[in-house]
Amino acid sequence: MTRPISPYLTDGFYADALARGRHRDIIGGRWDETGLIQMRLLIAEGLLPRHRLLDIGCGPLRTGCRLVSYLNPGHYWGTDLSHDLMIEGWHRELTESGRARLPQTQLIADDGFAFPGLPDHFDVLFCFAVFTHLPIGHLDQGLTGITSRFGQFEKLLFTVFLAPDPAFDAPFRQVDGVVTHPDRTPYHFRESDVMRLCAKAGLRAERRDLRLPRGQVLFAATRAD
Repeated sequence: MTRPISPYLTDGFYADALARGRHRDIIGGRWDETGLIQMRLLIAEGLLPRHRLLDIGCGPLRTGCRLVSYLNPGHYWGTDLSHDLMIEGWHRELTESGRARLPQTQLIADDGFAFPGLPDHFDVLFCFAVFTHLPIGHLDQGLTGITSRFGQFEKLLFTVFLAPDPAFDAPFRQVDGVVTHPDRTPYHFRESDVMRLCAKAGLRAERRDLRLPRGQVLFAATRAD
């Protein structure tokens, strides 16, 4: 039997986890730690309450539950492969006032970086721990989808795992202990390939020197034109 490129694409993956009340565990645990780190890095990168933010692969709102109270009402949008997962987070992770600030219609199912039903303009695009579960062709697809779909944005922030060239073709232990792979999840990439695909998509990218959960690396990109 062929193994799916990501566990999130396994039949029944979401339904089973949600039935067992594991909406937090489904995205890897470390809920509070990772959510706070994400908030801090976004603010350090200049996120202001007036900005309109798209959280790509937002899951059950680990960061969204914090962002909806920080951003102006209606300024947070999220996409994910599973609409059910997002709605579970909306019900269980937002306060009553948070639910009033985030209409469910701003949580959009998207299985291929097509971004259906979204506004044409965002100030900040955020994609944390999404490309870590997908082969590099999906990074290419995602970056191209972003630049072709959104004509203007101030900044795109995304994370990947990296491995040095001498160790690229074998499993590689990241600084936080997780072992990544060139050909199965969690995936690692070459930094040169990430930069090449950013340039191909019309982006100017910089690697940030941060220690993130599980050894992920943050890239900040702006449109090159």
